[in-house]
Amino acid sequence: MKAKTDQEWQAELTPTQYQVLRKHGTEPRGSSPLNKEKREGTFRCAGCGEPLFTSDTKYESGSGWPSFYAPLAEDAVGTTVDQTYGMTRTEVHCAKCGGHLGHVFPDGPQPTGLRYCMNGVSLSFEEKDKR
Repeated sequence: MKAKTDQEWQAELTPTQYQVLRKHGTEPRGSSPLNKEKREGTFRCAGCGEPLFTSDTKYESGSGWPSFYAPLAEDAVGTTVDQTYGMTRTEVHCAKCGGHLGHVFPDGPQPTGLRYCMNGVSLSFEEKDKR
């Protein structure tokens, strides 16, 4: 995949998506319609369309952001250490395009014990085909 320029990202994404995905921003707590998404399906990267999470691993964390206990595949997302705002956190990004998705915390449900706390604006939802 050819890396996109900053101008290409700005042309393709909404201003909020650009701020979160490319500038490591955070959407306001409780602002994403994906918080209430209960249908069966796949959550994809809003930047490149890569499948990242499934509805099977989504749960209500009470955090105000869509939360999952595991990615769709181990190599779907990558992580880096984030030391902004005087904290040390684990940032989660799309393994394909590098877009910032959110953070992962060790306070989720079993079977992983992890909470992938994602910005809804970083994701798109594709409902499972009802054939």
